[in-house]
Amino acid sequence: MLNRLTGSIFFTLLMTILLTTSCGERPKIEEKNKSGKDALAMQLEDLSRKITDHPTDPDLLEQRAKYYLLDHQEKLAFTDISKAISISPNKVSLYLTLSDVYLNMGKPDNCNEALLKAIAIDPRNGSALIRLSKLSLIIKDYKATFEYVKKALAVEPHNPQAYFTRALALLEKGDTVLAVEDLKRTVDQDQTFYDAYVELGELYSLRKDPVAVDYLKNAIKIKPDSREAMYMLGMFYQENGRYEEALETYARLEKVDSTFKAASFNTGYIYLVYLHDFNKAADYFSESLKKDPGYIEALFNRGYAYELSGKYSKAYQDYKHVLVLKENYRKAIDGMNRIDKVTHK
Repeated sequence: MLNRLTGSIFFTLLMTILLTTSCGERPKIEEKNKSGKDALAMQLEDLSRKITDHPTDPDLLEQRAKYYLLDHQEKLAFTDISKAISISPNKVSLYLTLSDVYLNMGKPDNCNEALLKAIAIDPRNGSALIRLSKLSLIIKDYKATFEYVKKALAVEPHNPQAYFTRALALLEKGDTVLAVEDLKRTVDQDQTFYDAYVELGELYSLRKDPVAVDYLKNAIKIKPDSREAMYMLGMFYQENGRYEEALETYARLEKVDSTFKAASFNTGYIYLVYLHDFNKAADYFSESLKKDPGYIEALFNRGYAYELSGKYSKAYQDYKHVLVLKENYRKAIDGMNRIDKVTHK
């Protein structure tokens, strides 16, 4: 059995889409200062001192709220941004930050209300429109998604986030043709848009179109350590008979993440099914089992590789172990029966 990652990456995209583009500017911090003290904590201390001197400065309160979000202190962030809004109730950026706070608190309805307030103050605020389109997508209100994207594009035609959001909505509705067009617009406008390249790579992979390779390689250039894009590239090679390229890609993936069991599993699968090198196949399935001793598919396939190479005792033990992990696993039972027939002639 061939090992695939879980179908489409769509679920992950939907769960992270609102967090990929902050409503306002995210604070930029270094990991550590020269003394090794946590820089985030130092930024918060510095802002707190400034706020003590200027307690009614909404900009300082908003900035500290953003840092609190980075530090996962949502309640303190909410307190700061609420106070900032009470001081400056018509400042749009405050409602955008408030929407971020609500989002991190798991309150999408409140997030929506904050964004609608921002739009009420400034109907052409592009950041709020994009955020509303993404929020609508997550709750599967596609009509609202398209309407907000249209408004966002009217404000700013060069808007890769808008095209990408609409592409995801189109994909959910099953319109892959128009979705691909929007994804292409996304990468035309932003050559660093990793998620769009991955989606294009996946869509063209499903068509067995070699252009998938170009899109996935572009994604890997943007994120050289991307397990997702690298695995999809290896799968494309594998499913289209380009086994050496698949093996090279899986080997690279192993270097990126030595715990990624699917890479060694698929390498073993190529040696087992396509290249008929059963000893190498068994070795790679063993590697997968080191990463996950309960990996039933790897255990069965190793047993099958042993069987095909005439190592019946090892094969029998693997099939037997499979049945311990999964009772009545038909293929393991069949394997044991085959070995019984061969060894008891």
